Amino acid sequence: MTARLTGQSVDRVEGPRLLRGEGRFVGNIRHPDLLHIAFVRSPVGHADILGIDIEAAENTPGVVAVLTADHFEGVVAPIAVAGPPELAVTPFTALARDRVRTVGEPIAVVVGRTRAAAADGAAAVGVDFRPRPAVVDMHQAATDGAPLLFEELGTNVVYETEQSWGADIDETLAQADHVFTRTFTQHRFGHAPLEGRVMVASFSPSDGQLDLQIATKRPHAVKLNLANLLGLPFGSIRVRTGDIGGGLGSKGQVGRETICTAAAAVLLGGTVQWAEDRTENLQMAGHGREEDLIVEVALTSDGTLLGIRADMTMDQGAYPMPPYPSSLFCNLVKMLIPNAYRLEAYAFRGRVVATNKCSYIAYRGPWAAETWVRERMLDEIAAELGLDRVEIRRRNLIDEDQPTKMITGPTVSGITARQTLDRAVEMMDLEGFAAEQAAARADGRLLGLGFATFIEIAPGPPDFAQSAGFDLRGELASARLEPTGDLTISSSQSPHGQGHETTIAQVAADELGVGLDRVRIVFGDTDSTPFTVLGTGGSRASMMGAGAARAAAAEVKQKVLAIAAERLEANPADLEIVDGNISVRGTPGRSVPLAGIAQQAWFAPSSLPDGMDQGIEATVEYRTPPGGWASATHCCWVEIDVETGEIAIPRYVVVEDCGEIIHPDIVDGQIQGGVAQGIAAVLFERHFYDHDGNLLTSSLADYLVPSAAEIPVIEVEHLEVEPLHDADWRGVGEGGLIGAPAAITNAVADAVRHLGIGVTEQHLPPQRMRQLLTTAKG
Repeated sequence: MTARLTGQSVDRVEGPRLLRGEGRFVGNIRHPDLLHIAFVRSPVGHADILGIDIEAAENTPGVVAVLTADHFEGVVAPIAVAGPPELAVTPFTALARDRVRTVGEPIAVVVGRTRAAAADGAAAVGVDFRPRPAVVDMHQAATDGAPLLFEELGTNVVYETEQSWGADIDETLAQADHVFTRTFTQHRFGHAPLEGRVMVASFSPSDGQLDLQIATKRPHAVKLNLANLLGLPFGSIRVRTGDIGGGLGSKGQVGRETICTAAAAVLLGGTVQWAEDRTENLQMAGHGREEDLIVEVALTSDGTLLGIRADMTMDQGAYPMPPYPSSLFCNLVKMLIPNAYRLEAYAFRGRVVATNKCSYIAYRGPWAAETWVRERMLDEIAAELGLDRVEIRRRNLIDEDQPTKMITGPTVSGITARQTLDRAVEMMDLEGFAAEQAAARADGRLLGLGFATFIEIAPGPPDFAQSAGFDLRGELASARLEPTGDLTISSSQSPHGQGHETTIAQVAADELGVGLDRVRIVFGDTDSTPFTVLGTGGSRASMMGAGAARAAAAEVKQKVLAIAAERLEANPADLEIVDGNISVRGTPGRSVPLAGIAQQAWFAPSSLPDGMDQGIEATVEYRTPPGGWASATHCCWVEIDVETGEIAIPRYVVVEDCGEIIHPDIVDGQIQGGVAQGIAAVLFERHFYDHDGNLLTSSLADYLVPSAAEIPVIEVEHLEVEPLHDADWRGVGEGGLIGAPAAITNAVADAVRHLGIGVTEQHLPPQRMRQLLTTAKG
């Protein structure tokens, strides 16, 4: 009998080709007439363009064409990212025409017969700039008299939102026993994927077909944007993606370079390739985070939370990057600050500000600031009131027994945040650590232990999307039983390292009763996958991607059993499929092969039961099921070197509940990878701009990415709870990076609180930690 695949760490389907160096990466595409693109980019943060001299570039050996905004006139429409009515939308061109607003902004496209020729041509382009004052501080940018990025707006504040829920927040704050206020600073950092952005665009003038092969997790969104901006019929565009060398959010946007590459192919009627280098990636591929939050918390003397008021300012950079408006990230933080905690009152004010910096885009858990500020605040409150850090959380966490509503609207059911905390407490041995910490302090050593408890949308409950301001009802998938008896699943997901070819196949194979080798997952091709602008993101793949695939496979199975029932003269309900053979349950000797049923359906359609069409295939919309929250508590131990300020992490533990697990090794890898990024964010990675808008971290010599040697062993403990439904595979893509910064900074605060050091900033590299320690000593 076929062993159940779901729940097993089977060998990954995609593993052999990747390990043998046979991955299908866009950068490896070779074409006999392939041309190469290099971009001329702005070396300054803010300036007017007075002129562009392309003559020398056009005469450079190997250069085929030099394209500017003038060449794109009438070919590429202005880019305008739509959003809520309160969002100021200012269209901008794919190539800068009269003005640049950030370092790295594309000004011209140079097309060469080789990549080197294109680069030589780009170096030969002359651009005459008239510098403008740059503004790189979001608070300065929001003030009257600050240099404006878009004069027509009259302000750099592009979005404002103010909303409240529950009781009146002013009255709640006035009547509370205690009110605590802190200002938290979340720094800007980048994605730094192994593979930068890369694409090959080919246009056929004879039939008007545009084919784009690109490393993206949202091929349909790319197609839709290209159709709108290039004015091409939707059906004449095909977007494909194969293997992707990591994304972490940066492969989900439609960058200006994507539009320019496609436009160049259309204008030249040929095939062009652009491969991003590391400096381009750090400058223009998009950055994550950068927001400040002023948080006020009202509570009673026993630590019961009454209300929260949060005021957030977010730096979107110079331009939004399609397909999502910058307001989306602000609104996700707004919705999720209450998280798994009970509140009587909550108010939020948010502002999104434009500055002369790279675009703010999604980066793994782009709402993560909500967990960081809330969990930091709880530790600060507990310390000042002399309360236990664990008990203040237990007192305020939502009970798991009955479904309820987060104060901001989404349904909360099936969460186990309290259980993850309880299990974490057992693993932490707080009493034992307190004794160890005291002994270390007596020896002049600084030890700290911090933790953070939260829930993440994975993918959230059915009412989450509309509560957040958009409509996302479910996910489509198709299944087809081939004439050979093999199963093909067409998925909306576009994996970039998560192993969807394996996990979705596991679920589908179990549903149909065949081996993993008989299932093929089709993804990343707009000609053969269901339409969605979301693609892979928001921790949706396991519950929604696998759920849709299983639902489609279930419909195929029902058709198979209906046909087999006539041949076996049995009730379909009495049949089972085991190892690709269909038999009456309990009598396996009387069976028909699945391939035989498939051949009958495709080649003898007249013999099928009444009402059944030729072939066996199904397309389903899998609706978002109840639950949809993953729960976790992260625990971090630190030791701080008092001389150098270096923070070591000797131990890190994650206790989490993501429902039923499809592939344990992949789940653990996702969690551990997210935690590693969280460690990197706190201890290593940060983007810096100077006052003129120059990016000071445009190479990996300055932008510090940790190696495996800097990352500790990350222990993962899974809770085993009763599934909420038959597809309770909740996502884990975001949680590692959501919980880690809060746990690490809480641990650091615990280590230095007795020195009078407060931790209200997230980036704590050795030099910053040494400054704090030196100040405390002084």
